[in-house]
Amino acid sequence: MSPTSETAHGGRRLVIVESPAKAKTIKGYLGPGYIVEASVGHIRDLPNGAAEVPDKYTGEVRRLGVDVDNDFQPIYVVNADKKAQVRKLKELLAESDELFLATDEDREGEAIAWHLQEVLKPKVPVHRMVFHEITKDAIKAAVANPRELNKRMVDAQETRRILDRLYGYEVSPVLWKKVMPKLSAGRVQSVATRLVVERERERIAFRSAEYWDLTGTFSTGRIGDASDPSTLVARLTTVDGRRIAQGRDFSSVGKLKSEVLHLDEANARALAAALADTSFAVRSVESKPYRRSPYAPFRTTTLQQEASRKLGFGAKATMQVAQKLYENGFITYMRTDSTTLSDTAISAARAQVTQLYGADYLPEKPRTYAKKVKNAQEAHEAIRPSGDRFRTPAEAGLSGDQFRLYELIWKRTVASQMKDAVGNSVTVKIGGQASDGRNAEFSASGKTITFHGFMKAYVEGADDPNAELDDRERRLPQVEQGDALSSEEISVDGHATKPPARYTEASLVKELEEREIGRPSTYASILGTILDRGYVFKKGTALVPSFLSFAVVNLLETHFGRLVDYDFTARMEDDLDRIARGEAQSVPWLRRFYFGEGDGTNAGAGVGVGVGAGGGAATATAAVNGEGDHLAGLKALVTDLGAIDAREISSFPVGDGIVLRVGRYGPYVERGEKGAEDHQRADVQEDLAPDELTVEYAEELLAKPSGDFELGADPETGRQIVAKDGRYGPYVTEILPEGTPKTGKNAIKPRTASLFKSMSLDTVTLADALKLMSLPRVVGVDAEGVEITAQNGRYGPYLKKGTDSRSLETEDQLFSITLDEALAIYAQPKQRGRAAAKPPLRELGTDPVSERPVVVKDGRFGAYVTDGETNATLRTDDSVEEITPERGYELLAEKRAKGPSKKKAVKKAPAKKAAAKKATTATAAKKTAAKKTAAKKTAAKKAPAKKATASKAAASEASSDE
Repeated sequence: MSPTSETAHGGRRLVIVESPAKAKTIKGYLGPGYIVEASVGHIRDLPNGAAEVPDKYTGEVRRLGVDVDNDFQPIYVVNADKKAQVRKLKELLAESDELFLATDEDREGEAIAWHLQEVLKPKVPVHRMVFHEITKDAIKAAVANPRELNKRMVDAQETRRILDRLYGYEVSPVLWKKVMPKLSAGRVQSVATRLVVERERERIAFRSAEYWDLTGTFSTGRIGDASDPSTLVARLTTVDGRRIAQGRDFSSVGKLKSEVLHLDEANARALAAALADTSFAVRSVESKPYRRSPYAPFRTTTLQQEASRKLGFGAKATMQVAQKLYENGFITYMRTDSTTLSDTAISAARAQVTQLYGADYLPEKPRTYAKKVKNAQEAHEAIRPSGDRFRTPAEAGLSGDQFRLYELIWKRTVASQMKDAVGNSVTVKIGGQASDGRNAEFSASGKTITFHGFMKAYVEGADDPNAELDDRERRLPQVEQGDALSSEEISVDGHATKPPARYTEASLVKELEEREIGRPSTYASILGTILDRGYVFKKGTALVPSFLSFAVVNLLETHFGRLVDYDFTARMEDDLDRIARGEAQSVPWLRRFYFGEGDGTNAGAGVGVGVGAGGGAATATAAVNGEGDHLAGLKALVTDLGAIDAREISSFPVGDGIVLRVGRYGPYVERGEKGAEDHQRADVQEDLAPDELTVEYAEELLAKPSGDFELGADPETGRQIVAKDGRYGPYVTEILPEGTPKTGKNAIKPRTASLFKSMSLDTVTLADALKLMSLPRVVGVDAEGVEITAQNGRYGPYLKKGTDSRSLETEDQLFSITLDEALAIYAQPKQRGRAAAKPPLRELGTDPVSERPVVVKDGRFGAYVTDGETNATLRTDDSVEEITPERGYELLAEKRAKGPSKKKAVKKAPAKKAAAKKATTATAAKKTAAKKTAAKKTAAKKAPAKKATASKAAASEASSDE
């Protein structure tokens, strides 16, 4: 029989979920006969390195964690940090009569449940408990109606995991050898990086075009009001019947694509002058009904996009906040591809429409949104407020980011069950004859909304900050054909075409989804990976590819073309979903992908690396096969690396003989051959956007002095003094004679001093250097004979007298301050606590969450943004000068989502007890000494395994890439 809540009184049930927060919420809904415990995520996975692989495995199996020669059998190990939790779960299971696996109802959740069953080996009945919201009714229903584990879902997830392991562990080492150590490649992360790089290539190739037009302000001559304005603004559209060129008429290289009239500044000004005294009239008025239907409820990707546009959240921050809302019972499961609402949710939404907006806003029939993303995950519905009655944001009792995101979800869900917005759109065309005989026509468009419908609750944002939102009205005067109008002003407007906009997190998520690449539920982690790996950095909200990513993508496109081909990656996704549906088998598919074997019957159409189904197929795919893709299978591709020229892969021409190269220690520009007399080289800052590296800027970099600057010899010691650019900034130092001991008791350290902020490497003199190295300077002694010195420290210039330090205002005071001035400073009472707050470096505006002013400040560990409550350090890709308000709000949102940092409590045993333990264990310690010695020898033999672990650290991240 199906278990019910009543039978719990006669036995003990163990319910296992993923997270402690989820466990805590569910525990409150179940009776005393239930024990709810968390697995704390995955308890078992493929090994992260050879050290974790059992000794019985050797060779390739040990390296990959997958036995590719034995039907791709995975080698699973319990994670080291989960062994204690597994012991606890086994102990709880031993005291239980039933086991409920209550992990998330998606492929990953199904896989976690399967791993739990495999590791715990329960001898009691096992039930798969599934739900998509954490409410009392949902949890009770899930207990009463369990199901069996879905082995197809487990197989599909396992296939993805093995595929990603093979991709990451085979391709990443190629990057280590040919580009730079510790890089990673991944099935989706590499394709996402390629998208960002291709957009930057378009920007680099882009050439701007200039075009001009006219804007006219026309008057009806009547006294207007809000419903009937007296004037309208119209843009010139045609001259003598020829359409005026707009930005869309130019190609990316600045050439006209169609037969239109291209006005330059001189012609535009001449036409404006000729129209100065023209009499204008309305030539046509065209009115059309306007109707806008509500947006579908949120799925994962649309939530990420809207949270980015409206709240300034990154994809990762959005999912962190949504996870908390789900686990605490406020929203349904947040990883979903579906826009469907359950009947219960539709009823709850319709009830709130009537309650909050009135019956006039409620459609006769419920709205349904049955359309799903291709291959949408099973059994999910849209992201919505949980329960059969939605809590309004005010009733939810939330605050901060959780309140803002819940409000967004609540509004979107309620709006999805409201009536359409209706109104009228109007186009008015105005014409006149210029004094030189040319016929000019202007056009103005307006929109009025007569019934706002769903827009009362929610209006979707836009990726383009200049885009007009749906609820924006533009009212025009009520005019008819033939009405005379007078021109109040004819203005001349110049424009320039703009390069394609860089991706933001929101627009990249949208692009990946539209191309059907990867799983929408993993996009947040993919974005996190390419940012953390340094392939992409942020400039405001824009995603900018690094020069490193250009080298990586260049290698992958040239030698692994199909692996980063968009259509191929999407077809792989289709095949993986066919495996999930039982329409294909995983082993033949993996064999074809890895070895290039088989006829592909069970492997999925079109997915065979380097294997064409026939001559026609091979020809059709030749366009996306880079050099080397003629080899069969992934294994062959990564084995023959002789054709890959590491220097060529990482070299990009800038122009005028200058080449940008990506070296192991960063990007640099170079002209001429190394060793040649005319050879030049200069480092390029890593946070420079690639489209900003012009020939002119490269010339500036090459013209700057580089290397060590010899300043001359110290007159007293005869040692050479040089200026250098170090890791922590420019500094001066002396060159010690050869043979000077550098280590040991007699070691001599060279005198070294940092340059002042007002100094630079190319202007510092020998005199400056000697002054800097003379610090600390003795200013004098006080009345008690205590010496006062002036010193330059990590936090700026200061005075020191014994243990008493006082800050100086400027670096110049280090050399100019007198004893009297120093004594005057010490005569003042010392400031206790914090010094006076420094003025902010920049003001960014008001944070949309805390509604407090956000500023950029200079802190002890660098610049940071703060709203007075939350502080967030600027990342390496951010700069004080260029950070945008949106980026500042995003950093604060991410910091809030992480929550306060937790400090580990250090337990101190009572001294007396510790002493007693020492006395009783002294003998035991002696006995174990010999064992420890033997253990050390064994550890020494196993030491090389650590190297393998370290070398695979980068690949392991990529191998879990979805």
